[in-house]
Amino acid sequence: MLARLLALLLLVVAGPALADTIVIHAGHVIIDAARPTLGPSTITVVDGRIQGIAPGLNPAPQGARLIDLSSRTVLPGLIDAHVHLTGAPGSAFWREAIDTDEYAALLGARNALVTLRAGFTTVRDLGSPGTAGFALKRAIDEGLVPGPRMLVSGPPLSTIGGHGDVAGFRPEVIAALDGHNTCTGADQCAARVRELARAGADVIKFMATGGVLSQGDRGLGQSFTDAEMRAIVETAHGLGLKVAAHAHADEGIAAAVRAGVDSIEHGTFASPATIQLMRQRGTTLVPTLMAFTGIRERLGTGVYTPLVEAKVRMTLEVVGRAARLAHEAGVPVVFGTDAAVYPHGRNAGEFAQLVRYAGMTPAQAIAAATTGAAHLLGLETEVGRIAPGLSADLIAVDGDPLTDVTRLEHVEFVMVRGRTVE
Repeated sequence: MLARLLALLLLVVAGPALADTIVIHAGHVIIDAARPTLGPSTITVVDGRIQGIAPGLNPAPQGARLIDLSSRTVLPGLIDAHVHLTGAPGSAFWREAIDTDEYAALLGARNALVTLRAGFTTVRDLGSPGTAGFALKRAIDEGLVPGPRMLVSGPPLSTIGGHGDVAGFRPEVIAALDGHNTCTGADQCAARVRELARAGADVIKFMATGGVLSQGDRGLGQSFTDAEMRAIVETAHGLGLKVAAHAHADEGIAAAVRAGVDSIEHGTFASPATIQLMRQRGTTLVPTLMAFTGIRERLGTGVYTPLVEAKVRMTLEVVGRAARLAHEAGVPVVFGTDAAVYPHGRNAGEFAQLVRYAGMTPAQAIAAATTGAAHLLGLETEVGRIAPGLSADLIAVDGDPLTDVTRLEHVEFVMVRGRTVE
């Protein structure tokens, strides 16, 4: 009893612990890409959240830490809506038989830090083996390893023999490597969604069509039936989860849109009619233009089999066409890169490609990686803007990215959840 009284007395005398306060002096501030840039400003961060933004470079209160970015432009932390942190570019298909989930998680920790240092403070990871992605997210959330905020799908759902399934090995090896991510029929597809939700998935991804880099599938056409797609989407939405559909061929894109997916990933061969369908249904396009850069860089190097190389050459003929059609039609186009198809850390190269191929202005491209991506991910009240109450996810660059979007390829300062990144 005496010990409890002494502890209570000490608490009363000491008072509550002082809040962790950081004051940032910014030369210019882009609080929202759709709003005018602010001049010299003071941003106050308390316990990892933005408390306020005031004009001028105001003195920091006693005990606060001051960060001087008065010669730079500060803007919200960037969001990449399509990454694979546990993967690496150019890996041969037989690596599936060698790399363990534990190795993938360790590789992911390395890639998470590289991505964070590049200015991407939030990512949506749309494909990782086993529990590797879930483990990486937990380690980041608990502060064990540095990295961006993550939304994780886990293993994408696939048809047997389709993009995302194991192929190219002896039957007994395929059985050993089975990721239990395939499904046939509406009931089994719904069950797979529930299993992923139980494992901790934040979003469901499925392969609506074949893939460019997969050896086992039979082209880029529609994979799941319409009924299977509806079962996946309806089950996920019933659990409060959004759905992303990998889709290249037009018929597969249209089927996924009709099924009610929230986003189409890639959308390579989308026709004008399908783009209009996306506009009517409110479907977002994540064009992943940097993926084609990574693919082009490895073309002819021997990394790809003849089958894969033929699909590569076919897709490279239409790079960016769907993104421009979507942008011109008013379909939401969100920033996502397919990191792992190209080396992690080069994510910001997507900005110049959105300007070049989609016809976006720099401000629109930045919005695609901030407010637009935050809306797709359901994180509008957490990230994507610099505003009181939101997470202190901030970056700083030299110059004005609204006039030269390539400035974002050279990020000079990163803060995530109120913590500066070294």
